[in-house]
Amino acid sequence: MDTEMDQDVITTINPATGEEIEHHEYMSDETVTATVQNCHNAFLQWKTFSLSDRAKKIKSIGSSLKEHKSKLANLMTKEMGKLLRQSEQEIDLCISICEYTAENGPNDLAYEERTLSGGGKGIINYSPIGVVYGIQPWNYPSYQVVRYAVASLMAGNGVLLKHAANVTGSAKLLEKIFLHAGLPKNIFSVLIINHEQSDAIIKNDLIRGVTLTGSPKAGEVIAEKAGAQLKKTVLELGSNDAYLVLEDADLDIAVKMCVKGRIYNNGETCIAAKRFIVVDKIYDEFKNAFVEAMSTIKIGDPTSSENKMGPIARKDLRDKLHEQVEESVENGAEILCGGEIPDGDGFYYPATVLASVAPGQPAYDDELFGPVASLIKAKDEKDAMRIANDSRFGLGGGIFSKDVDKAILLAQNHFDTGMIFINSFGLAEPGMPFGGVKRSGYGREHGGFGIKEFVNIKSIMIASK
Repeated sequence: MDTEMDQDVITTINPATGEEIEHHEYMSDETVTATVQNCHNAFLQWKTFSLSDRAKKIKSIGSSLKEHKSKLANLMTKEMGKLLRQSEQEIDLCISICEYTAENGPNDLAYEERTLSGGGKGIINYSPIGVVYGIQPWNYPSYQVVRYAVASLMAGNGVLLKHAANVTGSAKLLEKIFLHAGLPKNIFSVLIINHEQSDAIIKNDLIRGVTLTGSPKAGEVIAEKAGAQLKKTVLELGSNDAYLVLEDADLDIAVKMCVKGRIYNNGETCIAAKRFIVVDKIYDEFKNAFVEAMSTIKIGDPTSSENKMGPIARKDLRDKLHEQVEESVENGAEILCGGEIPDGDGFYYPATVLASVAPGQPAYDDELFGPVASLIKAKDEKDAMRIANDSRFGLGGGIFSKDVDKAILLAQNHFDTGMIFINSFGLAEPGMPFGGVKRSGYGREHGGFGIKEFVNIKSIMIASK
């Protein structure tokens, strides 16, 4: 594994080389309790800041990220293996989120006035609730944190972070970057803790909300634990996103975007394109071009501009991915390219395409978190949409068609997911809501929606004279 843990220490490992990076000590229970209390104390002051003053601090986080961009990008690539240029793109997205939130947050959170039925005046106030606890994954070490933390801070809350163990260094650097931005001390704090300590955090009375990005199984556990404490949760979980290639699609665009959608971030993205559902009339043409493009993807050192993919983030994750491929093949799938673990150091896995994908195979039913594409033939457009929705997940999806109006109607009326991309592939957009349905979780982030997930929507009613 790329992260080795004993009772007291986390050892991070570079997935491109298998070499150790750094050792991080777990916090004691006493330190954890003090950190929660300190964050709450900081919240009591932070919540009194005006919306405009909070916005200025949020904007400063963006400036601080920009100042530390090179150091943070290199560390992210070293810890989890994404291409260096994609680490830089991730930080650019984080900066955009800060700028969007600073510009729009005060309006999103401004109080509203309404006339009461009896003639009096009503005021709706969006008040902070307290300390929000975030449990975040390794695949986007900065974005996953900034996504929930900036919205919660803008709302006036305190923020605690439990990051994935293998990106502990990135978490600690983000804490320094936030502090460098001029935020009050302790308002954003990183917890280096184990699962038992995390459970205690959720139970702590000072914690008022919990947000998780992770697997559906982790979502079940966290939702149950938080629900037992009557604490609100926002869950962004896994998915098996379907991309429909319809008869009138521009095949050059479809192939190009489907390849990007599958291999971006080494294929380790919840909202990545994973199932490619192609109508019968153009299936062979798409398949030949898609397999040719995927089979030429160069993998290697993620700091080299020559490579299109880096390693899988951990050895155990690569092993699981390969087991899913093998199980799919045992149940009837066919490997068109890739599908073999390469020799050498690091946790690399090639861009892989599976055909003859059907229910009962991991490639059809489950999330394959890596650069493995499931190619599925549909009889026609209606059948393609049926197959797309034949999933317990519902995060994102895509439609390729020259008839954009038709694609919009399909997206609006038939696609059972939280996000649909037309003639493109899924990336977060600060001005648009991000989140899913079914086993992909609930709640939304971005676009003015995430900023209201952890607030007290307070009604104040004044009688008429």
